[in-house]
Amino acid sequence: MAVNYEAAGVNLEAGYEVVRRIKAHVASTARPGSMGGIGSFGGMFDLSSLGLKEPVLVSGTDGVGTKLKIAFAMDKHDTIGIDAVAMCVNDVLAQGAEPLFFLDYVALGHNVPAKVEAIVAGVAEGCRQAGCALVGGETAEMPGMYADGEYDIAGFTTGAVEKAKLIDGSAVSVGDVLLGIASSGVHSNGFSLVRKIVADAGLSYDQAIPEFGGRKLGEVLLTPTKIYVRQVLEVLRRCDVHGICHITGGGFDENIPRVLKPGQGLEIEEGTWEILPVFQMLEKWGRIPHREMFNIFNMGIGMVLVLPASEAPAAAALLEANGEKASVIGRVTDKEGVVIR
Repeated sequence: MAVNYEAAGVNLEAGYEVVRRIKAHVASTARPGSMGGIGSFGGMFDLSSLGLKEPVLVSGTDGVGTKLKIAFAMDKHDTIGIDAVAMCVNDVLAQGAEPLFFLDYVALGHNVPAKVEAIVAGVAEGCRQAGCALVGGETAEMPGMYADGEYDIAGFTTGAVEKAKLIDGSAVSVGDVLLGIASSGVHSNGFSLVRKIVADAGLSYDQAIPEFGGRKLGEVLLTPTKIYVRQVLEVLRRCDVHGICHITGGGFDENIPRVLKPGQGLEIEEGTWEILPVFQMLEKWGRIPHREMFNIFNMGIGMVLVLPASEAPAAAALLEANGEKASVIGRVTDKEGVVIR
């Protein structure tokens, strides 16, 4: 036992216990191509197993921001790992890539094995939803860096796509429609404002909110980010998709134009999808101008597919057959800017 290291605040035995606890969670994410097991110095994946002729690797990394503060307040840590996976895999999906593997990084001041297991169990659940393997990670115990009970989590993923099927927005044309796919809630962006709204309104995360069916505010805000991988990959196999937008920080104004060419813009028709109650309440409590909400939050749309109008009915039917709500929410125009009617 490293007595002097423990005296400095690092418990190696707790780290070993974490590894024992998470082995089964990691193993549950195995998929064709994943190699080795937990404990190696590097995670491995056999790219040849995919059978791609011209594979392009697409990578992404992200965290979950200050949504963590709500997890701390609620002492609920079993879903935050889903958010970490979602933020990464939805980004690589936006290029048409299938996520292959994922690595996580958890840093905390004091290693509590049961808490770390809950976090990694969420990561594993996210990986299973996305169909990617959890091939490695790191748990860093760093005394003095984090307040008691707090931690940070970040993730990294790599996906692959046939070069000829890479989606980069180059095919987007004026007249294409925007097929919006419903979000599960606030997802993992805008939480610095969310926390300010809650504090300024004198609300508590433990408070039951009638507009949320009596659920606690913190539970609603911790609803995991939707993972769209399996559903959207099915659409990509059968429909002609020109662009994909993951609606994250910056909402509609920042994210959808990323797939447009110079001279193109957007018209979005409010009322063609459900704006979830959580956004209505945040707008009310925070006295946020309605138009500004679309520049901050996803407003009930977590991902947008840009495709020819003729393809939209088939794509929507595929998504709905896979349990997703989808609707045409707007179109690409020949005037730059985002107009919400």
